[in-house]
Amino acid sequence: MKKIWIALVKLCGWKFDLPAEGSRPELKRCVFAVAPHTAVSDFLVGAAYLWSLDTNGHIFIKKEFFRWPIGGLLRRLGAIPIDRGNRHNDMVGTAVRRFAEGDTFSLAITPEGTRKPVQRWKRGFWEIAHRVGVPIVPAYIDFGHKRIWLGEALWTTDDHEADIAAVRRGFRSSMAKRPRQFVEIK
Repeated sequence: MKKIWIALVKLCGWKFDLPAEGSRPELKRCVFAVAPHTAVSDFLVGAAYLWSLDTNGHIFIKKEFFRWPIGGLLRRLGAIPIDRGNRHNDMVGTAVRRFAEGDTFSLAITPEGTRKPVQRWKRGFWEIAHRVGVPIVPAYIDFGHKRIWLGEALWTTDDHEADIAAVRRGFRSSMAKRPRQFVEIK
């Protein structure tokens, strides 16, 4: 099923820039910071790319998408339901536990946390990478050019604001499906 989805996305004109084997960051254990996230279709393209990388990739998706008939399929494809309305929902703790369960586990997160424009990215993706000791790998989705690629891996420091700003620098509103819904940093 994953191979069929990858083929369909590519048939729609999307180009997947895959890192060369020698320059490829560690993808079997990392946090992918996927942006810009302004439409549900970001997931459709991003998931196909993640699968093409041959990682044990997982994605947090709000629990409302896990209803029948699609819920079981999402789980089989590596999606993890989250309850964004529950203040006691421990997404970071859940991710840290999942990383501890195996040698190969990667997690794709949209750091904006929503498809609406935000000035500040949520810090959960940084927190997960920092606590687990894995790199953050930016994943750029460019709807204008129908292209998706990875940036250089970033290892976290103790300065989460500087790290998040470093990850965020390469993302542009012109890449977004809905450019007015993505706030880039200058």
